[in-house]
Amino acid sequence: LVCGDVGFGKTEVAVRAAFKAATDGKQVAVLVPTTVLAFQHYQTFSKRLKDMPVTVDYLSRARTAKQTKQVLADLAEGKIDILVGTHKLIGKSVKWKDIGLLIIDEEQKFGVAVKERLRELKVNVDTLTMSATPIPRTVAMTVFGDLEISVLEGLPAGRTQVTTHLVPWERQTWVQALWRRAAQEIAGGGRVFVVCPSIDSETSDASLASVNDWAQRLAKEPELAGIAIGTLTGRMDGVEKENSLSSFIQGATPLLVTTTVVEVGVDVSDATMMVILDAERFGLSQLHQLRGRVGRADKPAICMAVTGAQVGSPAFHRLKAFASTTNGFE
Repeated sequence: LVCGDVGFGKTEVAVRAAFKAATDGKQVAVLVPTTVLAFQHYQTFSKRLKDMPVTVDYLSRARTAKQTKQVLADLAEGKIDILVGTHKLIGKSVKWKDIGLLIIDEEQKFGVAVKERLRELKVNVDTLTMSATPIPRTVAMTVFGDLEISVLEGLPAGRTQVTTHLVPWERQTWVQALWRRAAQEIAGGGRVFVVCPSIDSETSDASLASVNDWAQRLAKEPELAGIAIGTLTGRMDGVEKENSLSSFIQGATPLLVTTTVVEVGVDVSDATMMVILDAERFGLSQLHQLRGRVGRADKPAICMAVTGAQVGSPAFHRLKAFASTTNGFE
């Protein structure tokens, strides 16, 4: 188990471990929880290993039936060294020629049933599990000696801490200032995430908890005039997600209204600001993972947690804890 805070370099550890296994003649499975992360890890691994004698590919809902068939055939013949993928990796149709390493990223996102299926796969396979916020069951396994544990401590060189602020929704002047700040970040070459709790409207609250509503509302904000706005949700098909994320990364839509689909592993180095709407609706681990999507380069980054009109005591303490530290273990 490799525990490291959000953005501390767990993926780099995975790339090196995969490369070592592949050059020793073994195949590597990289299991991730979402299609967005599968595509991104595929790009990261391919870029890092492009001049190396290893082949990288990926499996997810975003691949067509023809592409999937070809990937499975190449895998069985040993033509693919490193395969990144979602739950599809542990399907019955997946046949490995000689798997030697299993990497599980964002371990906290996988249920017990998935892990039991993995046990059948990994009888003679080394396993590297990675998480910034491991679930108690996994931590317990380290205590009882079933898992060795390594901890990544300290920010990577050139990385800055993310500044976190709580913004009460009823303070409209604060909210307007928040959009002005977003426009400034974008003008300086940054990217801005706006995260909503849900895809559809389900509330009559002043702060509509809906991606599509918010995209339309932000387009009308005078502070954000002329800024192209993109959307990203779990309901989009795989190709739509990849296109939306690519458009955001390249700056065609520098403001992205999204759900928690970006919570795990999405790495956009130019992202300098995150606005979390209705922040009291999110869990502590979710908030921490979301905040980790910004501040992934040497530019200062900011996270604004906007709270609704009525925040109960447990949610208030959770938000205070979130704002008081950027350390996931704390």
